[in-house]
Amino acid sequence: MRCREVEALWDELREGMPSNAPSLREAVMQHLRTCPPCQDLYEEYEGVAYCLSCLKSPEPSCDLTAKIVQHIAAAKHRYRTEPVSLTSIETPIGRVYVGYKGTRIAYIGLDNGEPDEAVRERVERRLRRPVIAGATPEWLRDLFDRFFKTWRVDVDVVDISDLTPFEQAALQAAAQIPPGEVRSYAWVAQTIGRPRAARAVGQVMARNPLPLFFPCHRVVDSNGDLHNYGYGIEMKARLLTMEGYTPRR
Repeated sequence: MRCREVEALWDELREGMPSNAPSLREAVMQHLRTCPPCQDLYEEYEGVAYCLSCLKSPEPSCDLTAKIVQHIAAAKHRYRTEPVSLTSIETPIGRVYVGYKGTRIAYIGLDNGEPDEAVRERVERRLRRPVIAGATPEWLRDLFDRFFKTWRVDVDVVDISDLTPFEQAALQAAAQIPPGEVRSYAWVAQTIGRPRAARAVGQVMARNPLPLFFPCHRVVDSNGDLHNYGYGIEMKARLLTMEGYTPRR
């Protein structure tokens, strides 16, 4: 799992860190203290590094590289235990997959013709949680009915706790964009206090597990071009048109 905070840090390094920024080591250690996914990776690979340092020099015939690769390939992701219930619902833009925990939504995916099992596996990889088949509760149908009438949603009904702090901040900034309007990736980066991280913001939008409710379709490039969308430019344009957006001439 790639950490968007780290990607943002790389963007800042490429473009030059501001003079008042902490040192690279300080920035990394500060991030590590607050990022559980990176803590997991650090803990896992710190142990691997220590074990390697204790090994005797291998014989020329010993394929140590192959053994290391096999060990890393065998390492399993640490899944959280609370499952996500996955169902589907018909909407004005077609069938939509919805993953929920209790009464909060953790995943939305537009149907692109994939088998249900492929969708389930993708949700598991993205959220690092087990996914089970679920019913379609009435509150969920009501929620989508209201959304396609108002193009707004109460953020209290969504759950992005499985994402990194950087991802959460970027998506929450996108949720501030009014229906029928657009903002740039740079605007999102500026809004969350990471003005040099526009590229990393783009990656967050590309991996958004809750499109529609966290409206990445309202985020465009600096020229106002739609730029990209996980479900195709045509769908991005369609959503904006449904909201009442008028492109600049």
